[in-house]
Amino acid sequence: MADNKFAAYICSGCGIGDKIDIGTLEKIAKKEGKMAEVKVHPFLCSTEGVQLISDDIANEAVTHVCIAACSRRAKTEAFYFPTVAMSRANLREGVLWVVAEGDAHDEVRQEMADDYVRMACAEVKKMKLPEGNPNHGGNKRILVVGGGMSGMTSALEAADAGYDVVIVEKQALLGGWGAKLWKRVPFKAPYAEPQDTGVAELAAKVSSHPRIKVYVGSTVAETAGAPGRFNIKIAQDADIVEETVGAIVQATGFTSYDIAKLPELGGGQANVTDQAGLEALAIAANGAAIKRADGKVVESVVFVQCAGQRDDTGKHLPYCSGHCCATSIKQAMYFKDANPDINTVVMYQDLRVPGMGEDFYRSAQDKGVTFTKGRASGVESSGSGCRVSFRDLILDEDTSVEADLVVLATGQVPSAGVDLEAWNPVVMAADGGAEDAKQKKAEMQKISILNLNYRQGPDMPQFKHGFADSHFICFPYETRRTGIYAAGPVRRPMDMLQATEDATGAALKAIQAVENASLGRAAHPRSGDLSFPTARLEGCTQCKRCTVECPFGAIDEDERRFPKFNEERCRRCGTCMGACPVRVISFENYSVDTVGSQIKSVDMPDEFSEKPRILILACENDAYPALDMTGLSRTVYSAFVRVIPVRCLGSVNTIWITDALNAGYDGVMMMGCKKGDDYQCHFVKGSELAHYRMSKIGDTLTQLGLEPERVVTHEVAITDNTRVAQYINDYVAQINEIGMSPMKGFN
Repeated sequence: MADNKFAAYICSGCGIGDKIDIGTLEKIAKKEGKMAEVKVHPFLCSTEGVQLISDDIANEAVTHVCIAACSRRAKTEAFYFPTVAMSRANLREGVLWVVAEGDAHDEVRQEMADDYVRMACAEVKKMKLPEGNPNHGGNKRILVVGGGMSGMTSALEAADAGYDVVIVEKQALLGGWGAKLWKRVPFKAPYAEPQDTGVAELAAKVSSHPRIKVYVGSTVAETAGAPGRFNIKIAQDADIVEETVGAIVQATGFTSYDIAKLPELGGGQANVTDQAGLEALAIAANGAAIKRADGKVVESVVFVQCAGQRDDTGKHLPYCSGHCCATSIKQAMYFKDANPDINTVVMYQDLRVPGMGEDFYRSAQDKGVTFTKGRASGVESSGSGCRVSFRDLILDEDTSVEADLVVLATGQVPSAGVDLEAWNPVVMAADGGAEDAKQKKAEMQKISILNLNYRQGPDMPQFKHGFADSHFICFPYETRRTGIYAAGPVRRPMDMLQATEDATGAALKAIQAVENASLGRAAHPRSGDLSFPTARLEGCTQCKRCTVECPFGAIDEDERRFPKFNEERCRRCGTCMGACPVRVISFENYSVDTVGSQIKSVDMPDEFSEKPRILILACENDAYPALDMTGLSRTVYSAFVRVIPVRCLGSVNTIWITDALNAGYDGVMMMGCKKGDDYQCHFVKGSELAHYRMSKIGDTLTQLGLEPERVVTHEVAITDNTRVAQYINDYVAQINEIGMSPMKGFN
């Protein structure tokens, strides 16, 4: 600390100086915060204000900067000083704009501002300037696993952007599902007819591209390493070839739902096929009349939509696969284009045709395709064809229709590899020596796509229904394995056009990953962050909670069973820090001490003041921005709260709660992202883990003689600016009703 010099800079602009006593803030920063330099500027984010700070850094050897002005989310470009550690006191959005107007509120407004300056000074004194990851890898090649439309598009996009690409395809030729189609749903004007797939041309372009290296008839035998330095073993016939890459795009597509699981709809009957089977018949016909497998020319056909999809019984697929309605319209046109007299019926419950599908649907109507709103109940053999029984949803009556051929729209099942929820118990049992578990492990290994040698299992975690867990709102394409991205139907159900757009996004994310890795920086969502976790191993109890709870598989174990941090995989969420019961894990600029010191620095009123103090630990990704938006909208909330942004609720260590309650806080409110199946947590499991940990805090409250209501958790979206103000005001009212904390008398 001897070489460190701390300086505080206070802004009086944006009306801050009109409502807050800046002189008092100066004294607090100087005397209580022990800042060596304290300066006030009327417009700190101006060129002159920024230059003031820059000059002190350059000429006065300032190493730690505390800026008391606007939110840490505002003016980030102006207040960019990469050579110093920096904290921010939020006086504008966090005080000025949320405390009610009027002389009656001047005192509590000033107290709030005073505390935020104390907190920012306390925080910066516990911070170190992140030095960056010393172990970063510099390889910028990109591996694409899967050679279908998604995979080939990703490969071309990355290669055309100037990056070398390795593409691995399991089949003998590139093309994937697209190569099995006679035509595709139109993706360009006039959107009236089925169009050529373009797969052959795309495959030729990939194969001849000077930056793309193609392995066909190959699989990934092992993936080791991390972003910037993945080591890949590729199995090709009996040989193993090794490649080094910086990022990975998994574009392994889907398989059709097994038609044999639908005997009630004729699955298994000779004259019943799925959409993939019809494509094979259309390719064989090559534009002529389509024939059944027995050689009979089809003169009547019924397409049954949602076959084994949108099923609420739990027996089949619960979701809609997105492309099936448009695909059936396309396939109905195959018949009408060959012979307009063929009786062609599309039986649907809801017709879903995204994009320009309405034009395509109208074109099919013009060709004479019949669209019947009905729910099929059974398909039986009838003469040389089939009888489809269904409920007519327009006439509300049961009826049937005869057809030479029935086509079932069976939907997409993702080819995502091993389900880690099933894998983990197998691994644990196998470690115990159970032979049957080892056999199960070997069987599951056969279906692995990436064969990761991660402690957490061989593939990426899956979301609902087996799709690769790619954040559906905040970070599409991104998975829980840093530097590995999902594209196409392995990520969610989609059509060919959506898959190619998806592939472009995944390629761009992979490029971002290799560039960040080469600079030792974190990937999303803290992109560019140079900090990374370290552990004080002499205090580690080897409990392995950090290893198990890390959502991203970033922590392994060394030969002594201590945690081993893989910085390139780390997202810098701090979940490991929150998990550690002995508090030995920290980041240079975010630690148990940086937050703990802020909690303890607040000036605590006595129990008779009728001024409660409530600590808010707010997730920086949703809750803290929502609080900022509350300020921007000038929505008033209580001045009795003190807000500390945290990287994720998963980083919240229970010692912070205990310290706050012991210090006399009357309540603790945590605000984080939505958890559960439709989670919106940027770090996947953070909110869920915090909720679980806080469910155990009751014993601590009981020991302290405190009511359980003194610790609450709320799910907050970034748009909940009005709601967060209501949460705060309601909670302050509840605390006033409960009464001040009895712990105040001990401080």
